[in-house]
Amino acid sequence: MKDVLEYTNYHQYIADYYAEKKAKSAFTWQTFTRAAGFSSPVFLKYVSEGRSNLSEDTAYQVANAMGLAGYEQEYFAEMVKFDHAKTDDEKKSAFNRMLAIADIHKVRIIEGDSFRYFESWKNPVLRELAPSMPGAKPLALARACRPKISAAEVSESLSFLVKANLLQKDKSGNYVQTEKSVTTGPMDVTPVAVRGMHRQMGEFALDAIEGVPQNERHFSGLTLGITQSAYDEIVQEIAEFRKRIVAIATRDDDADEVYRLNVQFFPMTKKSVNKD
Repeated sequence: MKDVLEYTNYHQYIADYYAEKKAKSAFTWQTFTRAAGFSSPVFLKYVSEGRSNLSEDTAYQVANAMGLAGYEQEYFAEMVKFDHAKTDDEKKSAFNRMLAIADIHKVRIIEGDSFRYFESWKNPVLRELAPSMPGAKPLALARACRPKISAAEVSESLSFLVKANLLQKDKSGNYVQTEKSVTTGPMDVTPVAVRGMHRQMGEFALDAIEGVPQNERHFSGLTLGITQSAYDEIVQEIAEFRKRIVAIATRDDDADEVYRLNVQFFPMTKKSVNKD
């Protein structure tokens, strides 16, 4: 079974813990639940299936029952906090504590790199910018960014991108991309960071309306009355459109400029309003 520090979903960890114990002994949900101090013989089974949840207090009871102690117990409790967090800020806070515990104990959370990448706009921008400016020092890269950042921030981002294998250095010491594009994939944690990036990029788009010459930017929009089936079809069309844009952008090896394309499609009315 994987180390607890390699998990980001406590429901799955409990399910895997039970499966491993069951495979090696006459372990039952009743035995497990009783050891954790619960009266219902199926409570933890329901938790493992996502039908019930642990509280912050009961998280420690279950961690004890699974033999977790010290930093492992703390990490498990943070997983519970992450799962129950109501806002993105609360989720980011809990997940960053999980990452910190894992880093201290030299364990890599697979989804951690993806979370860190999408947590800041600087990472995707510098991933595109650094290869297009061979030999450029952090200060020159910083001056090329919009909005302004420091050389130290550039160095920190580049260090992360290399460590995460999103950039690497060639024989000449220049940065090259390991892959043409980066996608989030079907992950539990990354969408929290992606939503934060959408907010950041949305704010930059507002600034660009006034701060970027009109011949260097393109803004357009539509207000539409649609049905649910039309919505589904439009979303699929957007997905196909994005693929075509990526194909155009990755057709050339060199880049003159780094651009951001925001695609936003959201309701301006409430579906629940009575039409009568």
